[in-house]
Amino acid sequence: MDLIVFDLDGTLLNRESVISDYTRDTLQLLADHQIAYTVATGRTLHAARGLIRGHNFILPQIYKNGVLIWNPEQENFSRQHLLTEDELGTVLEAFARQRITPFIFTLERGNRHAAYHSPLQSEVEVRLAEELGSRRGLPLLSLSDLPQDAQITNISALGPRAAIAVVTELVAMEDHLVAYTGIGIQTQDVHWLDIHHSAGSKGDALAQLKQDLGVTRIICFGDSDNDLSMFEEADEAYAPDNAQPEVKAAATETVGHHDEDGIARFLRQRFQLG
Repeated sequence: MDLIVFDLDGTLLNRESVISDYTRDTLQLLADHQIAYTVATGRTLHAARGLIRGHNFILPQIYKNGVLIWNPEQENFSRQHLLTEDELGTVLEAFARQRITPFIFTLERGNRHAAYHSPLQSEVEVRLAEELGSRRGLPLLSLSDLPQDAQITNISALGPRAAIAVVTELVAMEDHLVAYTGIGIQTQDVHWLDIHHSAGSKGDALAQLKQDLGVTRIICFGDSDNDLSMFEEADEAYAPDNAQPEVKAAATETVGHHDEDGIARFLRQRFQLG
């Protein structure tokens, strides 16, 4: 069985962070031709569920960059690579020294996701909180309310490029942590950072899906550095024209822009979907 795996933001979704009508129709054509597909995204299940609902995403799905695998049929997570209290403490100290507010994402009872943070210190952090709360519908709570038994999936932040680089370098020295970073909010000086357990990559999760589903070939699509481990695991890996340069360099081929239905147009040609 072939399995197509989509990153969401910057790849399958357009600049409005939705699936366009053309892409929607293409997904339906894939389903009609019994071509299997799923998602591998940095989003939480909560933030992605509404976007993919009604588009025949029936197979297990990869969330939080590989930290979690969700089984829609059983409605449970079959894979979890969470951060420990010690790992959390190391990262929080680094953020405090750089005067950056981290957002701590948790998985709680009833498969509920939430994010906890200390007082916001900049305009970009306020905008990030608004994005998480209003557009993604994620509960935002005070860091002082973080449960002692919280299951921590990842830590994210936005901040000046130099400060983010310092935290990234510290994370690189920690055996069980991995950091992804990139330009945020349309300015070269503001960068985002996402920190996970090192075993929670998209590539590792994809290898698990390959084994669980009996997949023979993987065809994947992604645009950012958190997709590179997935590219290594795949038989074919495609980057949209808007992808980061290092992702294009690692891809089998570069296809059309995410805001011009580039992935969907490629799939119609690749599988002769009409």
